[in-house]
Amino acid sequence: MKEKVQSFGRFLSGMVMPNIGAFIAWGLMAALFIDTGWLPNKELNTIVGPFLSYALPLLIAYTGGKMVGGQRGAVMGAIATMGVIQSNPGTTMLMGAMVMGPLAGWVIKQFDKAVDGKIKPGFEMLVNNFSVGIIGLLLAIVGYYIFGPIMAGLLAVLQAGANVLVKHSLLPLVSIFVEPAKVLFLNNAINHGIFTPLGAEQVKTAGKSIFYMIETNPGPGTGVLLAYWLFSKDKATKDSAPGALIVHLLGGIHEISFPYILMNPILLLATISGSFAAMMYNTIFHLGLNGPASPGSIIAFVGMAPKGSTFAVLLSAVIAAAVSFAIATPIIKFSSVKNSLDDAKDQMNTMKNSAKGLVHQGAEVDLRTLDQIVFACDAGMGSSAMGAAVMQRKLAEAGFNNIKVEHSSVSEIPDGTKFVICHQDLVERAKKSAPQARIVTITNFMNAPEYDQVVAEIVASRENKPEEAEAETNNTELEAQNDQIEAQLEAHEDYKGGVLIKKNILLNRPTQTKEEVIRDIGKIMYESGYTTEKYTEAMLEKEKVFNTAIGNNLAIPHGIEGMTGEILNAGLVIFTYPDGVDWGDGQTVKLIIGIASVGDEHVDTLARIAVACNSEEAVDKILQMSVDEVYNTFK
Repeated sequence: MKEKVQSFGRFLSGMVMPNIGAFIAWGLMAALFIDTGWLPNKELNTIVGPFLSYALPLLIAYTGGKMVGGQRGAVMGAIATMGVIQSNPGTTMLMGAMVMGPLAGWVIKQFDKAVDGKIKPGFEMLVNNFSVGIIGLLLAIVGYYIFGPIMAGLLAVLQAGANVLVKHSLLPLVSIFVEPAKVLFLNNAINHGIFTPLGAEQVKTAGKSIFYMIETNPGPGTGVLLAYWLFSKDKATKDSAPGALIVHLLGGIHEISFPYILMNPILLLATISGSFAAMMYNTIFHLGLNGPASPGSIIAFVGMAPKGSTFAVLLSAVIAAAVSFAIATPIIKFSSVKNSLDDAKDQMNTMKNSAKGLVHQGAEVDLRTLDQIVFACDAGMGSSAMGAAVMQRKLAEAGFNNIKVEHSSVSEIPDGTKFVICHQDLVERAKKSAPQARIVTITNFMNAPEYDQVVAEIVASRENKPEEAEAETNNTELEAQNDQIEAQLEAHEDYKGGVLIKKNILLNRPTQTKEEVIRDIGKIMYESGYTTEKYTEAMLEKEKVFNTAIGNNLAIPHGIEGMTGEILNAGLVIFTYPDGVDWGDGQTVKLIIGIASVGDEHVDTLARIAVACNSEEAVDKILQMSVDEVYNTFK
């Protein structure tokens, strides 16, 4: 049952997630140009309504149709959904698009199967074009008279129920269902399949929506991870929690916290209570966001706050984290040692899989010739991207740079994949998506012992292959030559290039003020071609709304969300201060990593930093390194 619900939820969210950028564009447009926005503009405000009524539903329908029927299904979905939209112009037909788009894709797919091989040569284009036009027209008519009214009625019922919850301050009770559902990997389905359509309808009338603040609030998971960091008795868990916290809070990948909760399910009381407290606060003060905060990063969460509500929205996340932390702390402090992360992982893996947590599904894989591993998660964007980065680093350390680790949705694992890594709760879906593959299940994205087991197996499988050993030696020599050439290039004063170059690693600097440090980082980023000069101010503005000191004597200054246009190329600048720098709020930092990155680069960069700086001891080791050693750690 759980697998079926996950698959259905994944299908719903799969129509919305590729179009999140459009939702954000609409949310920003509303935040800026409506009568109560930051920059009220009567002319530009006329775009907001049609964008919501037509552009967003048609994009969803197009994506849903394509998921089922390919490109022809995509076009069919858009045509058919126009009938649904026009049947009730006053209703936002996002849910109607989620039904009509896939349905239209399925219809044209069945038609194509029926006529396959029966079309006379020379008439293919005529049949293909007119079939989409005629069948699409018929479905648009059906949508207008049948599906439109049905979906409008269903949305009205849901909206009425939601209004009752809001009116009577009962909406916080939703946390009782949302938080447990999230750890079952239904977070994307809940957020994009349910709350996004309801939120869009509410924004149309109120200019903001509280529904965008339910699932996306990073506070509940932050509180649990912080409690593990400070009070866990298990060293492995304690050391992995800071890195997980960085990725969860700043990267917005909430899946990173799920294993920590699952290893001690009573911690659901902490996340439920944190979410409940935040939603009660949001309800009392009538808070909401202009658009969906996706991913659920504190940066995106605060960035979608309406004019004048930035601090209030930030406080919502702080309240959730504080309540969650307060409840999680005694649970973690007084938990038996047998409930450690490693023990819980071993127990669950033993029960569900094999003694080592490795599942063999389908044909055996010859690890001697393996050149690709796919890391799969529910959406294929967050935890899988981070896990893939960790796995890729471990393979590289073992000398297997020729094995590429890719990330993917568990429902869309590429054809021909032979080796898959995924969370154990997704294994059944992975088996269906890649029946021919060997599947390795994990319970912890950051420090899964299975990563090392896989590398060890690959090493063992290749020990008796002298030709590969020779190739590896040749690769090592080639890398050494490349490093020498790179060093010569970087020594040249005009050299610019690379995410990290050695001249941008400045060690053992004398103590400065926080502002001086950030301005020095900004200057180097500008001179290295990473950013414009304005990015320095963006980093300083970021510190006003969120302190980037994240523990372990580490700070990662970066720009505010709205200044990503000032980033020209991805880049890092690394400073060390043995005597420390006062970073405010009682935080002293010794390792400072300035970041300029956007898109997927952001996830990869955070993953690398999380792995390298997962404890104070790890940071202390970095402080003792040479420039070459620091470069090799972060490159």
